[in-house]
Order: sequence, then structure tokens, then C-alpha cells
Amino acid sequence: MMPGVEFREVRRSDGVRLVVALQGSGPLVLMVHGFPESWFSWRHQMSAIAGAGFTAAALQPRGYGDSDKPEAIEAYTIVEMAADIAAVIDALDPSGAVLIGHDWGAALVQGATLLYPEKVRALVTVSVPVMPQLPAPLSVLGAEYYPDKLFYMTYFFPLGQAEAELDSDPRRFLRLFYYWMSGDRPGDEDVLIRPGGSKTLLGSLTDSDPFPGWLAPDELDYYVTSFERSGFTGALNRYRATDLDFEQLAPLASHRISQPTMFIAGSRDPSRYMFPGHDLYVDPLARCDDPRGVHIIEGPGHWIQQEAAEAFNGLLLPFLEATKNVRAPTIDVREGQGRILNAIRTTP
Repeated sequence: MMPGVEFREVRRSDGVRLVVALQGSGPLVLMVHGFPESWFSWRHQMSAIAGAGFTAAALQPRGYGDSDKPEAIEAYTIVEMAADIAAVIDALDPSGAVLIGHDWGAALVQGATLLYPEKVRALVTVSVPVMPQLPAPLSVLGAEYYPDKLFYMTYFFPLGQAEAELDSDPRRFLRLFYYWMSGDRPGDEDVLIRPGGSKTLLGSLTDSDPFPGWLAPDELDYYVTSFERSGFTGALNRYRATDLDFEQLAPLASHRISQPTMFIAGSRDPSRYMFPGHDLYVDPLARCDDPRGVHIIEGPGHWIQQEAAEAFNGLLLPFLEATKNVRAPTIDVREGQGRILNAIRTTP
């Protein structure tokens, strides 16, 4: 479906296998998708980035596509998946990369930037702001904010519960989830927060026929086929690892991001108001020392790089050009990154 795209396998030193889609040549731009997506969600960016003189790389994170899918939940922490990103950068361009992340991919590239700053030249975070350390684990926050409703993350935590719904009909799940997280959904009904008494995430949500034009039938087929092959457990395990993230990332709570950073999101993204009384887009780069723009595009929802591809690329390409000669920070790995990683690994 995408002429000019090739796939490369990268293996970590511990044997974990990762697959990356590649197009073009030049400085590395590494994109990381979120839930429930595919490297293919960057299809509108791949050729544009390659055409601008860069190597466009779209990672299939562990748990997705052709990359490995470990069984252990602890294999899906931000620490482990940031190490995946670092291994891919080392394999493709040891001088460093611009990282772009969407949804959970945004959290992963932020973690990689904090843990491996010497490998990251610049950062674009999409739909998810550069988050500070949360006051409590997500399992605790979900229960506190939504004691009488079904909060999607809480629903995803128990092993097997969400799989029973998602794996039974991947096409139905993806159609409904993509639609109700998009800017095309009607009204203010929120797929992330379901009414009290709900037993499933999708419940009685209605389908869209025809589907909005930003996702053609053959494109949806690509996603469906991918999840029919892989199942959803690996992707859901990223949610299940969040309480471990809370403990492991505590040593980074005071650390800031020094690289040039840009934020892009859609104004109708439901995740924007995931926590009642909080607009997550008020100051999405507060943890960054070199903010290069906050862009909230009016109309689209969560899948901004697909729903508004032309506008998204119109913001992204000038940022890439402006940071083309930016070097990754030089740090003393032994005293800097090594100390942080050691602290994380020895946290009780």
C-alpha cells in the first residue's frame, strides 16, 4: 500500500526483536504510535518527511505488528520501551533522532528523551502533553475520579477482561473506537468514560456508515488484519504496566526536557479532558526548556495526524527543518544517564 517503504529488523542486546518501517535518507526522524494503532498510522507523514530530506522511520513497538510480544507485563514499562527506542536509534543513526510520538507513543518518546537525552535531538509530542510525575498511580487515579463509571484504563487493567471484547471482533472494536475518538463523533458522548453499570467499553455505541473520509476501507482493513494476527494483549499490557511506571520513574520527577519540543493536538480529542476539571492542553510543554510551539488544530479529534494530515505536516516539516542542525545534548553517560537508570532499577 506504500511504495518506497521498507522494513528493517532491529534486535536489542537481550534479543528483543523490533521492526521499523523506513523511507528516505538523511537525519533520522523516528515516529512511535499509540493504542490501538500501527506504524501505518504515520502513512501520511512517511513520504512527506522522506521528501524533505530525512529518514522517516515508524516503529512497531513491542506488542504490535511484527515486533516481539513478551508475555510479562513488566516488559511493557516505559523504561523497557524507551530502551527499545534507544536501541532503534543506535541501529539507524547513532548521532541521534527527532522523536515523534502519539498517544502512548508520546509517553514513550518523552520517557526516551528523559532517559537517553544524548540520543534525542528534538521532540514532537502528539495528543498527549509532556506530563509531570502523576500524584498517584493511574489505577488509583482512575478509581478516585470514576468510582461509579467505567473508565477505559481501569477496564483495560485486568488481564483477559478487555481481550474478551476486543479480540472477539477486532473490526467492530476498531471502527467504533476510531470513530468515537475522532472529531467526527456526534455530541459529547465519551468512549473513554462509560455510564455506571457498563460491562463493556463499546456498549451500545453506534457505528458510522460510511466511515469518515480520513480512513478509507482498505486502510481500515490494514489495521484489522494486523490485530487479527497479533491480538490485543500486547497493546493492553502497556496500560497494565503503568503502576510500575509510577515507581520506576519517580527518580525523574524533577528532570526537565532541554531539547526543542513541539506539541500538536486536535481540539476535540476526548483524552484532553480525561480527568474531570483538568484541561490537559492548557500548558502542555510546561516541563520543557525549549518550547517551539503549541498547536491545537480546531475540529479533529485524537487521530490528528490522520484526520488533519495536511495541517499536521504543515506544522511538522518546518519544525524538522528548523531543528535539522540541532545536536543531541552531550552528557556524561556514566554520571548522568547511568545514575538515573541505576536509581530506577533499584527502586523498591
